[in-house]
Amino acid sequence: MVLVHGVWAADGLAFWAENGDDASAAPAPDPARARRGGEPRPHPFAVPASGVAAVLGLDDVPERTLELLLPGSVKEPLPSPETGRLSEVARPRLRLWQVPAVVPPAAVALRVPAGHTGTATMRHWAAVADFARDLVRRGRVIPQLIPPATGHAGGSRDMWAAPEADARAVWRPVVTGADAGYFRELALAMPPVCRTSRTERPSAGVLREALDAFTDALVRQTLTDPLVARPRTLQDRWLAALTGDDPACPDVPELRGELEKWHDAATAAEGAARVCFRLLEPEDTDDWRVELALQAADDPSLYVPAAEVWSGARVPGLPPVPERELLTGLGRAVRLYPELDRALRVPEPSELALDTAGAFGFLRQAAPLLQAAGFGVQLPRWAGRTKLGLKLTTRTKAQTAAVSQGFGMRQLVDFRIDLAVGDETISEAELAELARLKVPLVRVRGQWVELDDRQLKAALRAVEGDRAGEATAADILRHVVEGDDELPLLEIDADGVLGDLLSGQAERRLEPLKTPAGLDAMLRPYQERGLAWLSFLSELGLGGVLADDMGLGKTITTLALLVHERSDVPTLLVCPMSLVGNWQREAARFAPGLRVYVHHGSGRDAAEIERADLVITTYGTAQRDLEILKQHEWRRVVCDEAQAIKNSGTLQAQAVRSIPAPSRLALTGTPVENHLAELWSIMEFANPGLLGSRSRFRTRFQEPIEARQDEQAARALKRATGPFILRRLKTDKSIISDLPEKLEVKEWCPLTPEQASLYQAVVDDMLAKIDDSEGIERRGLVLATMAKLKQVCNHPAHLLKDGSRLAGRSGKLARLEQLAEEILAEGEKALLFTQYAEFGTMLQPYLAQRLDRPVLWLHGGLPKKTRDRLVERFQQDPEPMLFVLSLKAAGVGLNLTAANHVVHVDRWWNPAVEDQATDRAFRIGQRKNVQVRKLICAGTLEERVDEMIERKKALAERVVGTGEEWLTDLSTDELREVFRLTAEGVS
Repeated sequence: MVLVHGVWAADGLAFWAENGDDASAAPAPDPARARRGGEPRPHPFAVPASGVAAVLGLDDVPERTLELLLPGSVKEPLPSPETGRLSEVARPRLRLWQVPAVVPPAAVALRVPAGHTGTATMRHWAAVADFARDLVRRGRVIPQLIPPATGHAGGSRDMWAAPEADARAVWRPVVTGADAGYFRELALAMPPVCRTSRTERPSAGVLREALDAFTDALVRQTLTDPLVARPRTLQDRWLAALTGDDPACPDVPELRGELEKWHDAATAAEGAARVCFRLLEPEDTDDWRVELALQAADDPSLYVPAAEVWSGARVPGLPPVPERELLTGLGRAVRLYPELDRALRVPEPSELALDTAGAFGFLRQAAPLLQAAGFGVQLPRWAGRTKLGLKLTTRTKAQTAAVSQGFGMRQLVDFRIDLAVGDETISEAELAELARLKVPLVRVRGQWVELDDRQLKAALRAVEGDRAGEATAADILRHVVEGDDELPLLEIDADGVLGDLLSGQAERRLEPLKTPAGLDAMLRPYQERGLAWLSFLSELGLGGVLADDMGLGKTITTLALLVHERSDVPTLLVCPMSLVGNWQREAARFAPGLRVYVHHGSGRDAAEIERADLVITTYGTAQRDLEILKQHEWRRVVCDEAQAIKNSGTLQAQAVRSIPAPSRLALTGTPVENHLAELWSIMEFANPGLLGSRSRFRTRFQEPIEARQDEQAARALKRATGPFILRRLKTDKSIISDLPEKLEVKEWCPLTPEQASLYQAVVDDMLAKIDDSEGIERRGLVLATMAKLKQVCNHPAHLLKDGSRLAGRSGKLARLEQLAEEILAEGEKALLFTQYAEFGTMLQPYLAQRLDRPVLWLHGGLPKKTRDRLVERFQQDPEPMLFVLSLKAAGVGLNLTAANHVVHVDRWWNPAVEDQATDRAFRIGQRKNVQVRKLICAGTLEERVDEMIERKKALAERVVGTGEEWLTDLSTDELREVFRLTAEGVS
C-alpha cells in the first residue's frame, strides 16, 4: 500500500509517498549519521520519486529531494495514521528527514489530489483546489503586476525566471466576505504535514501561496490565446504576459500602483464598522433609492443611516469618528459600483436615487460585488426569491387511483402546467403584457418581480407548447428532477402514488408489505413501510437511499427485500471490512434461506458468485476485482455505510458506480456529513445521471445553498432527491415508540495527589517549551501536551508506561471500578470505550482480576475471526461481563445490545463519534434503558474543554468535529487557562 502526501515546497505543490505496508524490513539507522545529530536522514519508508510519479500517473515531472520536519525518533519517523501501523516511539521529537518528491507545474498539481484522497494532506489539497476553481468560476480574480522581489505566486521557479524582465503578470484571487471565512477554516484545518518543509511557515501563508498559484494556473487554462498578439507598448506586454504562457514582463510602476489600489479596494479588511447599502422600493412610482449607512461588522442589527451620521449622532459600537469611516468606505465602494459617484457629489451623501433599470442593475450586478468585498447589503425580502416559474399539477387516472401497488412508471396521468409568480399563477394575457413592457422589474399583483429577457422568452415558449394533457409518470418524474434553469418549477400539486413519491412520503402512502415468509423476524410497522418503498422503487427500476437513523434496522430491512423478491440473480453487497461478519451473522439469523458468499480474502473464488443469493464484499476488494464483478449479472448493488463513496473522485467510489445493475441501494445514516457534494456522489451511485453532472449540481444547488442559503434552491433539491431518500429518526416516537430511553450522565472524577503532581509537572514543562516554539513545532507540542494530560487523567502508569501497579493511583480508575462492580452486581453487561489501545491493554487484565468476571478486549490489531468470536461471546453468554473496546476499532458496525451500560473512559471531543459508539448498544434489539456515562476528571483539561463545548455549542459542532487541533492555535496564556489544574480536582 502506497500513501501519497502533498506538501507545499515554497515554489509549488510537491508529492511524496510512504510505503504503508509492514515496516519490519525498514533499513537500520546509520549510527555515524545519528551521531552527527541534526543532519537529515533519508526517510526509511519513502517511495522513490519515480514510484511517486508512477502512482500519480505523471510523466516527465521534475524530481526533487525535500527536507521535512516530521515527528519520530533517531531511528525512524512516526508512521502516518493512515498506515494503521503502531509505532514503538514513546517520546517523539521533530526531526529533519529527506524524502524524494515530484513537483509538477501548478496546472497539473491541482488535478492530482482529487484522485488520491487516501491521506489527510491530499484531502486538504483537493479542498484547496476546489476552492480555487470556485473562485475562478465566479470571477473572483483580479490581475496584478508583481515585482520579483515581492515573492512567489506559484508555479515553479524556472517558469517565473526571466532575467530580461523586471516583473510578472499574474492572476490573484479576491478572498473576502464568506470566502474569507472559508479561507480561515481551510487554514485552521490544514494538517501540519502539508507545510513541514525545512522553511516551515504558518498555514495561512502557505495556503495563500498555494491559492495564488492554483488561481493563476486555472485562469491561464481558460485563456486559449494571448489577449494581445503583437504587443508594442509596455501595457500591451503586460496583457500578453497576463494571458499567455510566459508571465514575465517589464515593470510599469504607474500600472502596478493602480493595480495595487484595485487589489486593496477589492480586498479591504473589515473593521469595527462597514458601509452598508440598503435598496428601498417605491410605493407607486419609479423612484428607487439606495440608502447609505454604517453597520457594525460584528452586529448587523446596529445600523445607522448616513443622515444620522452627518447629524453628529454618536452610537456605541461605531468608531469615534464615524464620518471618516463612512467616507473611506464609500471611496472604496465607488470602484466596484461606479454609479455611486453621483451620490458622492454632495458634501454629505446619504442616498443614491435610481430608476427601475438602475435598481435592477444594483440587484443583479452591484449588490453581489459589494457583498463579496465585505460591504453590508440589505435587499427587499422578495429579491432573489419571487421569480417567474412553473406550477405542475397532475392527477392520477380515475381507474387506477385506488391501485397503489400496481402503479408503474409507464402509467398515464393527467397534467397541467401553469405560469406562476411565487404563489400566484398568471394568465397568458398577463405574461404578454409583461413581455410588452420590457422592464426588468415589474409589480405583479402587489409584489415586485425580477424578470429578464431569458426568462420571458422561456415563458413564452412554455405557453406555446403543450401545457395540458396526458403523460407517463416517468416523463413527469424526469421533468421534476431535471427542472429548467431558465424557468424553475416553483410548485407541484400531485395526487396518488406519484404525488407521494414526489413529496418524499411514498413509504407512508404505499400499502405496507407484511413480513415475507422466510424471514425469521417480525418487521416493525415502519420497516414494513420501508420494505414497500424499496420494492416499489425496485419495480420501477429506480435506486434509493435508505438513510434511517443508526439502529433502526437498515440491515434487516434490506434482507427482507431480498427474501421478498426471491430473485435468481444475486445481489452484490459492498461494505467496510468491519461489517462483513455482521452481515454474515444477520443473514444467517434472519434469512437462513439465503445463500451467502463472502467474496473477500485470499481464498475468494468467483465461481461461487453464481451459486449465491447474496454476495458480500468490501470496498477494497470491489476495487481490486472490478473487472471480475463487472462480468457477472447482478439483481442490484447495495452499498452499506455509503458515506464511504461520498467523495465521487475516489477510486473505490468510481469502481462501485461502474458495476452494472438494474437497481441500486445505498445504506447510510449520514447522507450529508460535510457538504452537498457528498449527497450528489451517493445519489450518482443510486440513480446515475439523475441530478446531472457534478458541475451542474454545484452551480444549480451546492453553491446557492451553501454559499447564499438560497431557500428556493434548497426546496428544489429536496424535491429532486426526496422521492429517492427515506430517512427516519429514533427520536421520532411516531416511528418507533418502544425503543428504550437513553440516559446520559457525566461522572466527575478527582485526581489522586500523584496524578495532580504529574499533571502540574507536564503543564509546567510543556508550556515553557510551547512559549518558545512556533509553527508546526508549536502545534506538535500542544497536541503532545494534550495527549499527555489526558493520559495522566486516565492513570499515571498510562503516561509513564513503566508497567507499574494500577490499584489506588487513579481517581478515574477508582470510579470505573465502582461502576463496574455495580453493573455486574445487577447481573448486567457494559461497554467500556477508550481511544487509547495501550490503556485498554492495561485495563483488561486488571479489571478481570479485580472483579473476577470476564473482561473482553477488542482493538484494531485483532483478526476478523477473533473479533467475531468476541462479539458472539458477549452477545450470547448470559454471564455478566465487561467489554473494553477501542473507540476507532469498534465505534461503528457492531451490534452489542447485550449491554445496557456504556462508559466512555476517556472523552473524544467529537460528539458524533461518541454517539456512534453509544449506538452499539442503543439500537433495535435493546430491551433495557441504556445508561451512558462519560468520565471527566474535575478541574483539568477535560473539564475545561467540556465547558467550552457546553458554552459554545455552535462553534463546537463546526470546529471540534475535526479533532483537537483547534486548541493548537490558542495563545500560551489561553493554553495555560485550558490546561489549568484547580484544587477542586484533587482528592
